[in-house]
Amino acid sequence: MSSLIEQVYLDSALTHIPESVVEGTTAWQSPSNIAVVKYWGKYDRQLPMNPSLSFTLSEARSETSLSWRRKKQTGISLQFAFEGKPNPAFGEKIELFLKSVEPFFPFLNHLHLSVESRNNFPHSSGIASSASSMSALVLCLLNVEQQFAEAKLNHEEFIRKASYFARLASGSASRSVFPYAAVWGTSKAVAGSSQEFAVPAEQFLHADFREMRDSILIVHSGTKSVSSRAGHALMENNPFAETRYALAHQNLERLTQAMMQGDLETFVQITEEEALQLHALMMTSRPSYLLIEPQTVSVIQAVRQFRREQHIPVCFTLDAGPNVHLLYPGKYADKLQEFIREQLLQYCADGRWIDDKAGSGPTRISY
Repeated sequence: MSSLIEQVYLDSALTHIPESVVEGTTAWQSPSNIAVVKYWGKYDRQLPMNPSLSFTLSEARSETSLSWRRKKQTGISLQFAFEGKPNPAFGEKIELFLKSVEPFFPFLNHLHLSVESRNNFPHSSGIASSASSMSALVLCLLNVEQQFAEAKLNHEEFIRKASYFARLASGSASRSVFPYAAVWGTSKAVAGSSQEFAVPAEQFLHADFREMRDSILIVHSGTKSVSSRAGHALMENNPFAETRYALAHQNLERLTQAMMQGDLETFVQITEEEALQLHALMMTSRPSYLLIEPQTVSVIQAVRQFRREQHIPVCFTLDAGPNVHLLYPGKYADKLQEFIREQLLQYCADGRWIDDKAGSGPTRISY
């Protein structure tokens, strides 16, 4: 049974583009995001078991171009390259996604698509590369659709639709289309929140949080041993799942209040608890698995000691991987970057880290 918004998108689907138009190109860059209240566990068609809240990043991003030309045969036709080289595994995932949403974009049956994507950070290592890449791809699809649609969407409608379809490609991608912060999943703390798309959360941000910095320490740049898709599936039999979902609802309500009030102490507490709970769920899955590395633990211990000694509200968080995100208000950037260079680079693979911050969301790339 389709939802109301799904039915609206089906009813307004663009079936074809003008015969006079034979080819075109569009491109978008879209950022990754870092969740502070974690999404872990899903049901039905990419719907979250609990709400999540994330910061939209500025520098960690994907750039995706979509070129298309008319063809005579019908059916989804795709050529895909990642960072300049064919990548059959990624290409297969994208083709499966395009086939799954074909009823909403039936014009794709008459086009051959060439998609090229690249990241400026390691993929599949726990920095939400699917969030940035899939949101960029969906923005390209909607951009093509809007060129020829009779009824044009306003900006708010366009972004909501992008969030809806990005969710179908990768749950966390639903949040990447909004500036600064977003909430995905129904929560009584956030008016208009939905299971089907994310909503902006910029309104919850005190000045300290709007200028939040994220220093991403790349302690391991390789592909993680267990995918997020597999991790979500393992939540079905996790003995702590129901307790976790209840805690996530409580933490999101507490966190939105803390962020509006500029309560950095509560933010630090909840953010670190959420990160550790996420990895505890992995360790208690059946079968269990471990994604953090020894260097991850060393960074966490060093950060906590630094916070105690310097009285600076910096905290760590982790995505589904070993790399560590350090979150702190922008006014502490000089001290934190000195701390990173002097004490934390020894734990980073090839001394690599990304200096990032809350950002303004996706942008269309002009040729």
